[in-house]
Amino acid sequence: MISALDHVALAVRDLDAAVEAYRRLLGREPNWIGGDGGARHAWFQLPNMALDVIAPHGEGAFGDTIRAHLDARGEGVWAIAFTTPDIEAAHALLTRRGIPGSAPRSVRSTHDDGRKRYWTTSTLDAAATGGLNVLLTAPPRDGIAWPQSEATGPGEITRLDHVVVHTPNPDRALAVYGAKLGLDLRLDRSNRDWKVRQLFFRCGESVVEFGASLDRPVSDAPDRSGGLAWQVADIEAAHARIASAGFDVSDVKTGRKPGTRVFTVRSGVVSAPALVIQQGEQAST
Repeated sequence: MISALDHVALAVRDLDAAVEAYRRLLGREPNWIGGDGGARHAWFQLPNMALDVIAPHGEGAFGDTIRAHLDARGEGVWAIAFTTPDIEAAHALLTRRGIPGSAPRSVRSTHDDGRKRYWTTSTLDAAATGGLNVLLTAPPRDGIAWPQSEATGPGEITRLDHVVVHTPNPDRALAVYGAKLGLDLRLDRSNRDWKVRQLFFRCGESVVEFGASLDRPVSDAPDRSGGLAWQVADIEAAHARIASAGFDVSDVKTGRKPGTRVFTVRSGVVSAPALVIQQGEQAST
């Protein structure tokens, strides 16, 4: 039913400022800037997903949705979108499984130069997903993958490593994302030293990680975004590039996962802190 992580959408107030920050963090140029429906957005396409940065702009229903999110929750992840090869069938199946969604509909974005993109999407009921906005997205209509964002120098981000979600109810996450959405649960572990239970769902070439505190009681409170972890091929080059771009970064250190090296971008972009990871030969999931 779900074949990949399609994109992560961020809601921001100042599109130009957010795009410039992500240019410097990712070391890549957006491959699309435009909009429709009362919002503008910039699209950074990576090999395994895309980052969609969205801000209200003028009048329109979609812009009103983004404004409402910003007023209620501030800047950050607005939605996680999953690719599904047959969106009509997925919509019908999820409705039977207790996760209703909007009827699949066409979405249009008009580039600043006049070009247009169309795709089909369905928004799932956040009350049924544990509180996160989750979208289903059909592949491009013409079967041609959208071009990747151009790298601007050494140490660029190569792909998304994983999305982090904080949940107060890990068994609910198992039911929603495992049993109902059908994501591939690769690991369910509890670590008393870290005081956390972690669930790792493989989704195409990306991972969605749910973390739950072992010190807090289980509750029905909504899940919330915990940030994004980005992968690089050369962590020393990435660390030097991102630090020189003015970001507050930690030192490079050995990661918790065997074979990894990591550092943290503490501030400077929406969804910070962000983790930057170099995977090793022992770190495949």
